[in-house]
Amino acid sequence: MLFICYPRCSTCRKAKEWLHQRGLTYQERDIKTDNPSAEELRAWHEKSGLPLKRFWNTSGIPYRQLGMKDKLPGMTDEEQYALLSTDGMLVKRPILVSDTFVLVGFKEEEWEAALSQ
Repeated sequence: MLFICYPRCSTCRKAKEWLHQRGLTYQERDIKTDNPSAEELRAWHEKSGLPLKRFWNTSGIPYRQLGMKDKLPGMTDEEQYALLSTDGMLVKRPILVSDTFVLVGFKEEEWEAALSQ
């Protein structure tokens, strides 16, 4: 599994601890220093089954500074992937990627359900 996080994010730290408590192994990637590419975002979005809006860190400063709340409705998926790939801080985190699922944000119930299959 690939665990994409921002080490200073409290939710990411909570998710990491949750993974450790269950003895799960993963590769960790810092979203700020190694932000996802547009191709990765497209693949994760398709595998997740989630609306693309869920991949945006709507509470982040860059999201607000860019006025994304008003711009998103008029953007194509390709434009969104391209913009998300420019700054890891625009992307919702943590993201957990496996061969069979992609989880965005840490909701313990969702993670428990996905990892128990």
